[in-house]
Amino acid sequence: MDSLNLIKNDPWLSPYEKAIDGRYEYALNKEQNLTNNGKQSLSDFASGYLYFGLHKQPGGWVFREWAPHATAIYLIGSFNGWEKDETYRMKLHENGVWEIQLDEHQLHHEDLFKLLVEWEGGSGERIPAWIRRVVQDPQTHIFNAQVWNPKQPFVFKQNDFIPDTSPLLIYECHIGMSTNEERVGTYTEFRKNILPRIKKDGYNAIQIMAIQEHPYYGSFGYHVSSFFAASSRFGTPEELKQLIDEAHGMGISVIMDIVHSHAVKNEIEGLGRFDGSYDQYFHSGDRREHPAWDSLVFDYGKNEVLHFLLSNCKFWLEEYKFDGFRFDGVTSMLYYSHGLGEAFMNYSDYFNGRQDGDAIAYLTLANKLIHEVNKNAITIAEEVSGMPGLAAKVEDGGYGFDYRMAMNIPDYWIKTIKEKKDEEWHPSSIWWETTNRRSDEKTISYTESHDQALVGDKTIIFRLIDADMYWHMQVDDHTFLVDRGMALHKMIRLVTVATINGGYLNFMGNEFGHPEWIDFPREGNGWSYKYARRQWELVDNLNLKYHYLGDFDREMLNLIKAVKGFQNTPVQKIWDNDGDQILAFMRQELLFVFNFSPDKSFTDYGFLVPMGEYEVVLNTDAPCFGGFGLADDSIHHFTHFDPLYKQEKKEWLKLYLPARSALVLRKI
Repeated sequence: MDSLNLIKNDPWLSPYEKAIDGRYEYALNKEQNLTNNGKQSLSDFASGYLYFGLHKQPGGWVFREWAPHATAIYLIGSFNGWEKDETYRMKLHENGVWEIQLDEHQLHHEDLFKLLVEWEGGSGERIPAWIRRVVQDPQTHIFNAQVWNPKQPFVFKQNDFIPDTSPLLIYECHIGMSTNEERVGTYTEFRKNILPRIKKDGYNAIQIMAIQEHPYYGSFGYHVSSFFAASSRFGTPEELKQLIDEAHGMGISVIMDIVHSHAVKNEIEGLGRFDGSYDQYFHSGDRREHPAWDSLVFDYGKNEVLHFLLSNCKFWLEEYKFDGFRFDGVTSMLYYSHGLGEAFMNYSDYFNGRQDGDAIAYLTLANKLIHEVNKNAITIAEEVSGMPGLAAKVEDGGYGFDYRMAMNIPDYWIKTIKEKKDEEWHPSSIWWETTNRRSDEKTISYTESHDQALVGDKTIIFRLIDADMYWHMQVDDHTFLVDRGMALHKMIRLVTVATINGGYLNFMGNEFGHPEWIDFPREGNGWSYKYARRQWELVDNLNLKYHYLGDFDREMLNLIKAVKGFQNTPVQKIWDNDGDQILAFMRQELLFVFNFSPDKSFTDYGFLVPMGEYEVVLNTDAPCFGGFGLADDSIHHFTHFDPLYKQEKKEWLKLYLPARSALVLRKI
């Protein structure tokens, strides 16, 4: 192409026009190659799950697998005593595709099985790559594939759901740790107990982690073994489908945290050496293993790998009606270095030849496919390097994601809390960090996700309050650390959500200041579930202060949802003063005012704003949110005429601003 909108929108990219054009053309050429020069759609190509794997058909079963290096494959399982049996031997067809046709009586619902794969010089048991159900034996802890053909498959009631993205308010969650008890929670418990909380709290989307089956629970779902199997730890496929269907009935989108950036190294449970070769799905040589994640790296240059991964995207959309994906580890995919040791200081770092063109093409095609299957689907990139165009349209020269995670914001808040004295919290810096983004890309802003809560780290509330959380969270108990921590917790969230240009994300429980870190059962903690759960009774107990934070979070979201298209409204800075630690900005009729000073309250602090009458609609210091109630929020505020600003139709608004508090006013 002669020119792309990506470059028109950002002239600083002009020196790299050839590289941007090249990536765009490479992805289009790859699409032509996969779709037989456009004779079929990308969606038609990405239907491998309808062919491979186990399928019930009239009078029996058919099972297919791609294993080009194998010399023989047998089905072994509970139906044949786990023995090698010629009756269950598969036949080799073209291009390394193996197939077996079985009579109806040879397999039954809930039968357990594996593949016995043989190759030159060896053999091994394998779980099928395209299988949709994998279960773990509670005694032996061995994983097996399972025949899944219930007599009453789930029938979706919500078939015309359209996500609400105005704005997108995401509740990031983990099914297993959503229970209060020290065990693994279930899809059904989440549907019954947690979905109503999420709805009440004002979120319109959930982003579910750890759906794809993974051998090690403590991996948080990021070391995937079976890409088409919903984790059986939490229940059955029907129970997950019912969860999604009921979420849709509540107006809640369901986004899946999908892991296509790498795969677990396991050979029996995963794809590590599926057909005896090392490079069936993955790179060979030095590029095969991820140096930081102890995992394997997909070879995105292989059409068969693209077929597998693109089919995986379509499968979750079609079979389970997920509304889209948050792609994990995108930075790792984009660069040969996986982003490790890279500085990313200027644009040349994104176009220096050290980028993986095949991975870029895959991500571009994945976004095209997902939106072809469901035009309302949501795609989000978790990417830390700042690659330009990631969340720009494909036809504009971008990669097609709808949003990118604003990963700078949580890093900024943690660094500020750890390294800055309260007197050094500068509004100019806060403003820059929360609004610094590309004009042609939408972002998901957040103060903390699951990443900031893992063992070895601390949540924001725990950084602010620390051990006082154990002893001083009763409503009638006041300590400096708790009062300070609760005030800043609310202010940090308010300024983050108030400056969004796309969406906002919160991790499960953090909205009410869930204490401590997340630590999954492991040998080092005696396989305890104590820190792999959510203590909902804390927020439900009105004698504790947690509910103040939860109540504020809900009212904060309700406020911005009341402004149609809030995320698209201009963010207009009214005032910032690092000496006073005051920040003020407007969005439509809402005026946001922050006093980050730890000890200076201001009387009649003035701003030039559109002339008129203003009412307080939210105040972090209100008693109902655990504040001191130092101001009378029932008072309406009127602007004061100044002849100097008559032409601009602006007047002075003078407010009482207590230390360490924020308020939102609406122009009447």
